Amino acid sequence: MTESTAREHTPLMQGVAQAVEEPLTFASVYDGYFSYIWRSVQSLGVPRSQVDDVVQEVFVIAHQKLGTFEGRSSVKTWLYGIALHRARVHRRRAREAGQGEPIEAERIQGPDAARPDRRAECADAVRLLHAILAELDDDQREVFVLAMLEELTAPEIAEVLGVKLNTVYSRLRLAREAFAKAAARHRARDGRRTR
Repeated sequence: MTESTAREHTPLMQGVAQAVEEPLTFASVYDGYFSYIWRSVQSLGVPRSQVDDVVQEVFVIAHQKLGTFEGRSSVKTWLYGIALHRARVHRRRAREAGQGEPIEAERIQGPDAARPDRRAECADAVRLLHAILAELDDDQREVFVLAMLEELTAPEIAEVLGVKLNTVYSRLRLAREAFAKAAARHRARDGRRTR
């Protein structure tokens, strides 16, 4: 493999080559990642009434800092880092103010989208997911959301959170255990209600 061929196969070099060919614009970042950031902010426990504000803050910060983005991480992880910081601030404020709202289910896509029973099932499942996530401590919740919902790798999570890789693995293991226990409690409680 020649040196130029090796460079072409390095992910960082591919990202740099792409950036040279296609300059990163705010419009492309916004269009490409808006849904991801909106979903992520909800999963991180921001009260529903504040989700739109937090997402706006994320993109205002991204717009301000886009010129300094060096490409050492992916745009996705860079934006998630901004969203994580803003979500932490809003969660803390909501706790101090005694606020918190149930999170509404996102719109269902596909052929069953018009069926009221399917929409109700999905809404219930999303509410349950967010209720269980709310029971996790913030560190575990962040790692769980990144790994299980956003499907980031452990090294990417470590980069976003600024923690060691082993810390990510430890938090994820604890979060999975806590999630499984909370899900079992909810299933048992729901089973008692239906009898």
